[in-house]
Amino acid sequence: MIKNNYALKVSYIPDETAAADAPAVGGRRGFNPRGPPRQGSPNLGARPKLQSDVPLRMLVPTQFVGAIIGKEGATIRNITKQTHSKIDIHRKENAGAAEKPITVHSTPEGCSSACRNIMEIMQKEAVDTKITEEIPLKILAHNNFVGRLIGKEGRNLKKIEQDTDTKITISPLQDLTLYNPERTITVKGTLEACGKAEEEIMKKIRESYENDVAAMHLQSNLIPGLNLNALGIFPGAASGGMSPSVVSGPPAGAQAGYQSFGQPQVESETVHLFIPALAVGAIIGKQGQHIKQLSRFAGASIKIAPADGIDTKQRMVIITGPPEAQFKAQGRIFGKLKEENFFGPKEEVKLEAHIKVPSFAAGRVIGKGGKTVNELQNLTSAEVVVPRDQTPDENDQVVVKITGHFYASQVIELLDILELQKRAKFWASGLATDRRKKRKAPQCR
Repeated sequence: MIKNNYALKVSYIPDETAAADAPAVGGRRGFNPRGPPRQGSPNLGARPKLQSDVPLRMLVPTQFVGAIIGKEGATIRNITKQTHSKIDIHRKENAGAAEKPITVHSTPEGCSSACRNIMEIMQKEAVDTKITEEIPLKILAHNNFVGRLIGKEGRNLKKIEQDTDTKITISPLQDLTLYNPERTITVKGTLEACGKAEEEIMKKIRESYENDVAAMHLQSNLIPGLNLNALGIFPGAASGGMSPSVVSGPPAGAQAGYQSFGQPQVESETVHLFIPALAVGAIIGKQGQHIKQLSRFAGASIKIAPADGIDTKQRMVIITGPPEAQFKAQGRIFGKLKEENFFGPKEEVKLEAHIKVPSFAAGRVIGKGGKTVNELQNLTSAEVVVPRDQTPDENDQVVVKITGHFYASQVIELLDILELQKRAKFWASGLATDRRKKRKAPQCR
């Protein structure tokens, strides 16, 4: 017997239009199904349609939460059943706050349908309780995607407003904190207009997310155990990424390491990141609070080296940790510099980073005739310099200099680290093999 609570756990939605193409469940590979699926078998002959990786996050007035849930949860169960979605109402978040977040996991269509149902309930409750104020739609979106939603000179946002006959405002950057990377998008208009605006807004946000994931896909393949969901730059970072339930509590850094069973542990690396000298105060924060929070969040050691002189224009940030921690720490530093206006509104944040590599492997980074380094530069638009006249340090390492925007520098760093770790292990295993051969070699008498 199906329980009422079952609807709350729906993750896949049958796509009836694909029924004719789908094989029967349980059929052996390489064999056609013996006949059409029997009627009454709910999951046979239907290809599951995956829910969106980006959930819809809404803010609703606390006074309407009870109406949305309904008596004994009947209303919210009905919405989840009708829209084939999973809905989390974060009642315990921000005790005493005037608004509560709601997270809807479903297909884009399911999210939009659930949004309209929730808006209808709030409108009805407002009429019943004689609230005369307009009840706007409020959507939460990760700051990383808001710039692309707005568009150059605000063109994207203006177009959505014109096409949907709504008024849209976005909360200022100053409201962001290390623990709250989301901005509030407020949509005012009729119920139908707000529904259309939600579809367009979330379409843009999902496109931005997919583009970023595509840009970082190479890194997830290159580095064993790299968990893009826990990096803190994608939506749902509070729960470690796009998992089906968004939970309250510490930021992603507190649970950044989803265990990767059966995968090797990635070694720690040190990266020197150069920032404007005037930005040091913003990175450190009042009484060092920001840099401490950043270090905990990323799971990395972060220190700022002393200035070389009084008039120095750059300061070196020393970041030590595995690639995932490097990604999170550097991503936050790039973001902080943008938020604090150390770069212009239309200017891309580009920083110089130094990583050390074994001197014997530096040639691999350059490639024959500079082919490898040129390919990397063309691929990422970053500038990569491997000085040829360097004297290796006491650990027989040399410096590779990378200058570019965040994603470009990360791709280069991870490619270099992976290649050099492989070379170092190969070199070390080669030495060990030679030693074993020498020990086992028969002695001539």
